[in-house]
Amino acid sequence: MIIGYARVSTEDQHLDGQIFALESVGTGRVFAEKISGTKKTRPELSKMIDQLRAGDVVVVTKYDRLSRSLQDLLTIVEAIREKGAGFRSLAEDIDTTTSAGRLVFHVFASIAQFERERIAERTKEGLAAARKRGRIGGRPPALSQERRAEVQRMRDQEGRGVAELARLFMVSPNTIRRA
Repeated sequence: MIIGYARVSTEDQHLDGQIFALESVGTGRVFAEKISGTKKTRPELSKMIDQLRAGDVVVVTKYDRLSRSLQDLLTIVEAIREKGAGFRSLAEDIDTTTSAGRLVFHVFASIAQFERERIAERTKEGLAAARKRGRIGGRPPALSQERRAEVQRMRDQEGRGVAELARLFMVSPNTIRRA
């Protein structure tokens, strides 16, 4: 039996395109979920693996639908193999039911992991270079130094509460507490 697995990371994304592609290759059943690929526990993925039988083939539209990490991807594909099932990715034309497909799978997975690591390295390098130039990343503070001083003065001298100060300065109570 051909079994499909579809996943998107957030609730506002849609599974329709993946499900259509999986059904067009003859999947008998599609397990679908809206959850990050970095999450270790994915109920539909676990249910799918539990229900696999020897001879089944798990099909995804792209291999990153199974996992974003090489180690997790290899673990999941190994769990599929242990059930006697194969793995197929449509976009990368990978089919682990053949020896050539297994080789291609491992090469692609390694390249993807390498690229993710390079992106992380470049991001860190870019942030370090920006810091050297005096640029500080992140969102600007909700309260300037002057406004923080005013919050503290109003709290200490006027005895105003957190909720009142939050309303006056149009920020959250947590922002006032941090100030």
